[in-house]
Amino acid sequence: MPTIVHIDVPSDDLERARKFYSDLFGWKFEHPPGMTDYYLFETKGLNGDDGLRGGLGMRGAPDQRMTAYIGVSSVDEYCERIGNAGGKILNKMPVPGWGYLAICLDTENNIFGIWEDNGNAK
Repeated sequence: MPTIVHIDVPSDDLERARKFYSDLFGWKFEHPPGMTDYYLFETKGLNGDDGLRGGLGMRGAPDQRMTAYIGVSSVDEYCERIGNAGGKILNKMPVPGWGYLAICLDTENNIFGIWEDNGNAK
């Protein structure tokens, strides 16, 4: 069953936001190779098990908010399913070497993302 696999947190000041979440929740941050303006982070559940992972990057638009990404087997397949269910696809793109994503709008105008792991993405 598809589930939330990643959350993107937009920021106006990366270091301020990193410090806030690290100090408050103990989240661990690291820069992926070649990306100095983006952090990946890991969380832990209340019992210490691995929790949700996410990314912290610069805000792309003044109204950009946190976005949850739901892991799916095929972004293309789910884009079609989203359209058939009355939703919209706002943007679809590869993340080279990582996978594919699409930013979507549900029937209530909520933004969410879908993510497909694929190390061959170009």
